[in-house]
Amino acid sequence: MSLDIVIRGGTIIDGTGKPGYIADLGIKADKIVSIGSVTEQADREIDATGKIVAPGFVDPHTHYDAQLSWDQQVTPSCWHGVTTTVIGNCGVGIAPCRQQDRPLAVTDLVNVEAIPENVLNAGIDWRWETFPEFMAATTSAGTAINIGFLVPLSPLRTFVMGEAASDRAANGAEIDTIAGLLDDAMKAGAIGFSSSQQPNHIGHHGKPLASRLTSLEEFARYADVLKNASRGAIEIAVTQKLAHLADNEFDLLEMLLDRSGRPVSWLTLLDLNGAPGAAFASLDKSAPLVEKGCYAQTVIRPFLADADLHNPFLFATLPGWAPVFNQTAEKQAQIFADSAFRKQFKEDMAGPGAMVGDWNLYEIQNSDHPELKPLIGKTIAEIGELWGSDGCDTLLDIAIKDQVKTRFTVAVANSDDARLQQIICDERVRIGLADGGAHVDMLGEAGYPTYLLGYWVRERQVMSMERAIQRLTTEPAELFGISDRGRLEQGLNADVVVFDPQTVGSDKRPHLINDLPEQGVRMVAEARGIEQVIVNGTAIMIDGNMTDALPGRAV
Repeated sequence: MSLDIVIRGGTIIDGTGKPGYIADLGIKADKIVSIGSVTEQADREIDATGKIVAPGFVDPHTHYDAQLSWDQQVTPSCWHGVTTTVIGNCGVGIAPCRQQDRPLAVTDLVNVEAIPENVLNAGIDWRWETFPEFMAATTSAGTAINIGFLVPLSPLRTFVMGEAASDRAANGAEIDTIAGLLDDAMKAGAIGFSSSQQPNHIGHHGKPLASRLTSLEEFARYADVLKNASRGAIEIAVTQKLAHLADNEFDLLEMLLDRSGRPVSWLTLLDLNGAPGAAFASLDKSAPLVEKGCYAQTVIRPFLADADLHNPFLFATLPGWAPVFNQTAEKQAQIFADSAFRKQFKEDMAGPGAMVGDWNLYEIQNSDHPELKPLIGKTIAEIGELWGSDGCDTLLDIAIKDQVKTRFTVAVANSDDARLQQIICDERVRIGLADGGAHVDMLGEAGYPTYLLGYWVRERQVMSMERAIQRLTTEPAELFGISDRGRLEQGLNADVVVFDPQTVGSDKRPHLINDLPEQGVRMVAEARGIEQVIVNGTAIMIDGNMTDALPGRAV
């Protein structure tokens, strides 16, 4: 039998956690057909001596829903060896969506996922209304990697309820309709649904994101859809205070697990700066749910957010900031100058609701204003001392002076390597939370697979290469019921990555590039050491260079 591709002499790490071994791997069409000593010749032979041959990585948490309209390669995830990614997380997305509701969907993405409005308006092609139509439009256009489609509850509820979805729970008739649409999406190949209950997820017009108004009655019905389908998973952002799992949130997770009989993934699990131990307390609290298939998601790098106040996502948990969203810079400056707003801001920052309440963790990153340039690199606390003002006034005065253009770096979480190491090695945690496609000028976590392999495995040696690859492949695949990928096994789909263990990695801090529609900017981290990436038997990367192939499928 003549093969299409043979990868020779590499160390096979199959994704199951078993020890690696040197062997050849043969691919015919879209399948792995042989692993061992492959004697057949192939149209393309890859010498993988000294390299690792692994299953393509599976990213369980991205927001490429909109980006797929203008970027079929799904960058930067594909650069880092990701061959399957799950979109539609956190209850926010662009389908289903009627024409008249498109501005609502766009505003949700602006506020929750920090994607600029002009980028979305220029980039989304809107070739669908229903969720099955969105899936068909995305796959027919072609993608470099495989896509798992979660159905986000916010656009689903808005599709049935209109703007009322951000005002109230659904009534009985509406629940029936929403559940029917979810069932249609599952029959079309969706892999579950997602929601968010997080108070910092602000939707259109400063209202709550529609999924936050989902009632327990609704959740139970939607969980029934997955139970009846006997497949799928639920992803939900539940932590009202980041990393703190409240009693009512635990109860919701347990109900979703019991009612659906399907896995549940929850977030956000972070080691908050200034609140050490909160993440571990939440893990201990959630431990009884793990045996039922409930896992927390976390990131594996220091969580540093780059932001300005024009999109005030970092203060979305504070009720006084709702009027700031989706305003012009001039209107925002007026709000920031208001004494009543400042008074409320100070009270809120002194309370438990602030995402990051320590002004020593806010640092000026960039400003074009001549009076502010000398302050680049200083914290808000340091500047406040210079100006004789507290942190709230200092931050707002800077924003007014520079028409809300000044950018800050905020150390949100995971600054302590020792505690972060404990989290990423904890069996109750699933690695992911990359948010690829979202928070485009704030975060750039999509490079986490290569960072895990380079920093945590090679440099820090906190886990074996076999365990790390299992974390990147079979664990997320099993969580979402993706059974034909995530392992190197004869008969499975040929999603394969070949990398150099001596050089694999990515930068600790991403950098800005301007390749979005309308010359929009985003943060990305380049990959090192990824040499070959094969999706469904077709190379999308050869010797470190991307090809034009689009062999991805819906999973």
